[in-house]
Amino acid sequence: MGAQTRVYKRRIKSVSSTKKITRAMEMIAASRIVKAQRRVAASEPYATELTRAVTAVAHGSNTEHWLTTEVERPTRAAVLLITSDRGLAGGYNSNVIKEAERLTNRLVGEGREVLHYVVGSKGSAYYKFRDRPIEQSWTGFTDNPTYADAKMVSEPLIEAIKADTAAKGGVDELHIVFTEFVSMMTQTPRGDRMLPLSFEKSAEESAEVLSKGSQVLPLFDFEPSADEVLDALLPRYVESRVYNALLQSAASKHAATRRAMKAATDNADELIKTLTRLANAARQAEITQEISEIVGGASALADASAGSDR
Repeated sequence: MGAQTRVYKRRIKSVSSTKKITRAMEMIAASRIVKAQRRVAASEPYATELTRAVTAVAHGSNTEHWLTTEVERPTRAAVLLITSDRGLAGGYNSNVIKEAERLTNRLVGEGREVLHYVVGSKGSAYYKFRDRPIEQSWTGFTDNPTYADAKMVSEPLIEAIKADTAAKGGVDELHIVFTEFVSMMTQTPRGDRMLPLSFEKSAEESAEVLSKGSQVLPLFDFEPSADEVLDALLPRYVESRVYNALLQSAASKHAATRRAMKAATDNADELIKTLTRLANAARQAEITQEISEIVGGASALADASAGSDR
C-alpha cells in the first residue's frame, strides 16, 4: 500500500473514532432534554400561582413595598447572567453573553452602573478574560439545577436590592439574562427585569398562562399587614423566577449540545465518504502505475530478448 493511501486510512480511522464520540454525546444530550423539559413543566404551576398571588396582593393593597416601588432615577442595576459550565453547545453561550452585553450597554447608556452576577463557568471566564469585575459567580450545577441552587443564587440578589444604593453592592434594579427553551430547534436568549416588579407585565403573563382558567384575581384580607405578606411572597417569587430560568437554560443547553453533536456527526459522515473516495482513487492510481510498470518492464525485456537473438 502506498504512502498516500496509508495517510487516508489513518484519517478515516481517526474521524470514525470522533464520530462515535459525537454520536454518543448526541444521544446523551437527547435523553437529558426530555428530563429537563419535564422539570420545566413541573415548575410552572408553582411559579404561576405565586405570580398570581403576588399580583393579587399588590393590586389589592395600596402599600408601597421596596420590591414594587420604582426609583425615580435609578443609578445602579444588577444583571444576573446564566451560562453553562461546559462547552460543545454551538452558539448557546455566545448568544446569551451577547444578549447580556446588549442589556449592559443599554443600562449604561441610560446612566446606570451595572453589577454583574454570573452563573456558569463560561460566563465567568468571559468576564475574567476581559478583566471585568464580577460581584459573585456560581458554578457546578448548570446541567441539573435544583431549587436550593436557585435560592443560593437569589439570596445575594435580594440583599443587593434591599440595600441602599449608596451602600456598597446596593442596586435599584435587578435584571436576568437566560436562554428560553422554545422547542428542540429553537432557544432564544432573553433579558428580563425582575425587580422592581412590574405588575402590569406580571398580570399579562398570568393571563397568558391562565388562559384556560379564571383570570379574576382573588381578594385578600391582610393580617398583620400587606407589607409583611409581600416580604414573605416576593423573595419566593424571585427564587421561582431564577429557578425557572435555570431550568430553561439547562434544557436549552442540552438542546444546543444535541444539535451541535448531530451536526458534528453528520460532518464526520461526509468527511469519511470524501476520504474513502480519495483513498480509493489513490489506490486505483497506484494499481494503474504498478500495471504500467509491469507492462513496460515486460516490453523492455521482450525488446532486449529480440535484440540478442539477432
